[in-house]
Amino acid sequence: MGSYQLIREKKDARLRWDPQQGDVIVEGEGKNLSPRIEVITSDATSNNNDLELSFQKSPTSPSSTLPKSSGDHGGHHFRRSKSGGSGRLLSLDIFRGITVALMIFVEYAGGIYPAINHSPWDGITLADFVMPFFLFIVGVSLALAYKNMPCRLTATGKAIHRALKLLILGLFLQGGYFHGIKNLTYGVDVERIRWMGILQRIAISFLLAAMCEIWLKGDNKVNSGQSLLKRYHQQWAMAIMVTALYLSLFYGLYVPDWEYQMPMDISSSEAKIFTVKCGVRGDSGPACNAVGMIDRKILGIQHLYARAIYGRSKECSVNSPNNGPLPLDAPSWCQAPFDPEGLLSSLMAIVTCFTGLHYGHIIVHFKDHKARIQQWLVPSSCLVLLGVTCDCLGMHANKVLYSFSYMCITAGAAGFLFTAVYMMVDVWGYRHWTTILKWMGTNALLIYILVSCNILPVLLQGFYWKRPENNILTMIGVGPKK
Repeated sequence: MGSYQLIREKKDARLRWDPQQGDVIVEGEGKNLSPRIEVITSDATSNNNDLELSFQKSPTSPSSTLPKSSGDHGGHHFRRSKSGGSGRLLSLDIFRGITVALMIFVEYAGGIYPAINHSPWDGITLADFVMPFFLFIVGVSLALAYKNMPCRLTATGKAIHRALKLLILGLFLQGGYFHGIKNLTYGVDVERIRWMGILQRIAISFLLAAMCEIWLKGDNKVNSGQSLLKRYHQQWAMAIMVTALYLSLFYGLYVPDWEYQMPMDISSSEAKIFTVKCGVRGDSGPACNAVGMIDRKILGIQHLYARAIYGRSKECSVNSPNNGPLPLDAPSWCQAPFDPEGLLSSLMAIVTCFTGLHYGHIIVHFKDHKARIQQWLVPSSCLVLLGVTCDCLGMHANKVLYSFSYMCITAGAAGFLFTAVYMMVDVWGYRHWTTILKWMGTNALLIYILVSCNILPVLLQGFYWKRPENNILTMIGVGPKK
């Protein structure tokens, strides 16, 4: 990370902050010698967990923290480094920790309280905010991590390496290696491996946003919101192009009739063929949308998520919004696979990451708390208003399709939440309640792997007495009873 050290020319020179002049005053024998600030540049991408620039004091610098000047838009905080504290922006970790806590809550409480579980199709529930919040904070962190880059080629190579690690980890965990908590089998069936997933989507969004942050930004000075947009106008152009591509494909592609197979019953090797009638363009229903068609054509229907979320809809479940038996008049598409992290829908996920990138740029270029908050609240309000308007006009908010209105509402909500966390933690200093959330935020990937990918339940279920069903989870009433 890039760091700054304040160096004095003489040992007996003393530095004092003058609030009236808003500057550092040099006193003592060396008072005629102005202190100089030396920029020590290191690889800003060397540590993926440390996503905030550190501002390190030298041993000869003042021991107290220097106040911020409202006229300086450098976006820097003088906090103690490892020799005296951390320069990490705490609100980043707290926001990420809140997102992880929300993920755990909806993962286990969603089955009990359907109102907070993922929406079966149109509409937004509490669980539907988790993915956009993760993508948003990835964008914010990228703006800080790539503020200072000694070499763009080196930064590019490290970004590709990190994206590949996330992609491979997602294939391993969500591609089917662990088959859930209802059995002890494991391993990947290559013929049915799931190519897309949550970690894969984050990897794709991270990589494209990182490439844009490394290669597509100007060098003009930022002193206003307009100059900020001008500096990063190429990135905004990229976000608009990605949005236009999604909308044109979603509403312009023709979706023909299609078929899929389902086994007659569990013990039978014979399969029944279901035909789904479509022949439409721009449909946003579960059966005939362009998102599902592209995944079926490119990925293959056997490589999609088998338990489609619309299986909890009224058309497909007598226990809706919970899973249940099929109604007698259930449509033919109810049991068809559908990937909620598909190819086309990932385009709008990338735009969410770009939105977070803009909020991170505000941290980098604006130093005053009031300026930052104003610059955050304006786009947050506009995004939510635009999303609600589109939803009312028929472009419904839909998490599975990652519709344009869904992207706007959830990205705007992420902006509001991040602003609130920043005000509480970094402006007002209410930090006594943040210890657990900070730990969760700095270990988000580990917690996700243990909780969301069933690693922890599988490990606990792997220790049993005489028979597999006599395991720890069954003893405490969590595992399935046979």
